[in-house]
Amino acid sequence: VQLQAYGGGLVQAGGSLRLSCAASGRTFSTYCIGWFRQAPGKEREYVAAISWSGGSADYADSVKGRFTISRDNAKNKVYLQMNSLKPEDMAVYYCAAEATMYPLLTGSTAYEYDYWGQGTQVTVSS
Repeated sequence: VQLQAYGGGLVQAGGSLRLSCAASGRTFSTYCIGWFRQAPGKEREYVAAISWSGGSADYADSVKGRFTISRDNAKNKVYLQMNSLKPEDMAVYYCAAEATMYPLLTGSTAYEYDYWGQGTQVTVSS
């Protein structure tokens, strides 16, 4: 599966952005999709993940209550709605796909994911 993340941009602190991850491939609906981010000089970190069924979602503590992940398997897309953005959210955001037979699996570590898209930059001004 090929992934393309987009929707990043410049936003003021407290603002919102919606990232999208578009996937190509016949079996998108059987992939858990995760979002990760990497700020300059920092390790890539987990943000959120959604199971292929859409029935399970998981979030890093740092974004819980502010970010919402969702998916539309008919459109082969996953979304990350980011509200109340903070300067510390500024990073390049990546979406990734993990093939799995489990409909409720969400992965939170990068090594679990098989495919990665290119990143999209999110800049938050204070």
